[in-house]
Amino acid sequence: MSDAAAAPSAVNAVRRPPRTDLVLLAIAVVAISTSGPIIAASTVPPLAIAVWRGVLGGGVTLLWVLARHRAELRALRGPALRWTLLAGLLLGAHFATWVPSLRYTSVAASTALVATQPIWAAFMARARGARVPRQAWVGIGVALLGVLVLTGVDVSRDPRALVGDLLALAGAVLAAAYVTAGEQARRTVSTPVYTGIAYVVSAAAVLPLCLLLGQPLGGYSARDWWLLVALTVGAQLLGHTLVNRVLRTTPATVTSLAILFEMPGATIVAAVWLGQLPPLSVVPALVLLFAGLVIVIRAGDRRTPTETPP
Repeated sequence: MSDAAAAPSAVNAVRRPPRTDLVLLAIAVVAISTSGPIIAASTVPPLAIAVWRGVLGGGVTLLWVLARHRAELRALRGPALRWTLLAGLLLGAHFATWVPSLRYTSVAASTALVATQPIWAAFMARARGARVPRQAWVGIGVALLGVLVLTGVDVSRDPRALVGDLLALAGAVLAAAYVTAGEQARRTVSTPVYTGIAYVVSAAAVLPLCLLLGQPLGGYSARDWWLLVALTVGAQLLGHTLVNRVLRTTPATVTSLAILFEMPGATIVAAVWLGQLPPLSVVPALVLLFAGLVIVIRAGDRRTPTETPP
């Protein structure tokens, strides 16, 4: 994250969004918050979920691309194509780690840990030579303390939960790498073309691992197929499409803060629908994580990429 000097005429990075954007953000957060609970409720193998999510999301998106952006798709080559393909591979790796985490740990813990994406994006930006402001490092420290508390609580309750926590953290790192590659691709590639290719490549990347581990791609119940459709239409196509729409008129900082409400949103949905009530001992860790992430995002430049993993 850059620490750009604020000129007197600079746009306020945390200004109030238009009322329409507030409504769209609220809908997007609700849609995205269903992702973790739907995956936890499904009996479809985790890697198969990752494959079908990419196939269904990519298929719908590419139909739109073929209808409206065919010339751009044919002209895509060189660094733009390579960055787009790399982003798709990283997105597949993100799905291959985060989705299985929901089978080992709670929705609350998994969602909170994967939301640490801005922290790892800051580390990657620093590794590329960007300056990370002091306020961001304070937020990173607070959030990492929350990570330690959360994993400690999970291990004390169920050693298997540590596996889920580590997978969710790996998913967060890969999500940050996905967004970092996507930032390079999006300089010249439109959103529909970029997301359509990335979705399909993510599915192709996970498919060999899914087959190698013998996770079936079919034979599911009607309920599981409907859950896959709901996951794709709700969290992926509706939620993240609205986020991209809002980014045209609302600062990225404000959008990122709104998306953080996926953490409590997913926890509430899981509690009501699945009966997953997080223990009180987890609450301090979630508060530390949320506070740290808010500090990190508030310290970032308004142009910092905030496209969350579909």
